[in-house]
Amino acid sequence: MLLAIDVGNTNTVIGCFRGETLLGSFRIQSASAYTTDEAGILCMQLIKHHVPTADRVEGVALCSVVPALTAVYENMARYYFDSDPLTLSCDFDLGLKLAHREPRQVGNDRLANAMAVGVHYRLPAVVVDFGTATTFDVIDRAGTYLGGAIAPGVITSSAELFRRAAQLFKVRIEQPSRLIAEDTATAMQAGIFYGTVGQVERILTGIERELGDKPMVIATGGLAELWRKGIPGIDVVDLNLTLKGLRIFYDRCGPASKGAG
Repeated sequence: MLLAIDVGNTNTVIGCFRGETLLGSFRIQSASAYTTDEAGILCMQLIKHHVPTADRVEGVALCSVVPALTAVYENMARYYFDSDPLTLSCDFDLGLKLAHREPRQVGNDRLANAMAVGVHYRLPAVVVDFGTATTFDVIDRAGTYLGGAIAPGVITSSAELFRRAAQLFKVRIEQPSRLIAEDTATAMQAGIFYGTVGQVERILTGIERELGDKPMVIATGGLAELWRKGIPGIDVVDLNLTLKGLRIFYDRCGPASKGAG
């Protein structure tokens, strides 16, 4: 069984694969104070709870945008699962042409997403990842990763609004029935939700114009489902896109690929 670990700024998503089949996944907070033992014990307990059909871990694929946690999960793989982890980076032959000027500055989760799109969806494509940041990644018809755009995430920007405005308060982020709100909570929901819709639609329109081609749009990330109905330009929501990319990465660059060569 392969353990795929996606360490994000807010949450860490962990999935268990048997071959190409995702047996189950779970999400934990990306607490930078975690020790290897804390991460290992928590991970083992959650595997038992969420993936009852799990068997012995034979490999670990990791991508991380939190340097403080990268070593924690790498050590967890060694000490708790007796597996030398494979940590995704642009140093590997990912099967992607990278047109980005600074490939080392591209988040490894974004590279994993691009790998998954090339296998599971049609090209050209845009991946919109609704996470701590809202990222837009563009892969052209030839499979070249072109780059993209990075915007403040919905939770990130709204939290700053709640913090800085003395008379405003935290609200649930959801789609209200109308834009002209008759109370403060609904007014904030309208601004946050439809402001994000407008931002995403405008960026997608600009990307299509610059690309000169009609891309498929795949949404992922913790908040992706919220925007499925609000943004008609989204073709599909795939919450496991990064995990799928990690599995592809391990199959391509892991021990079995070396043995086959």
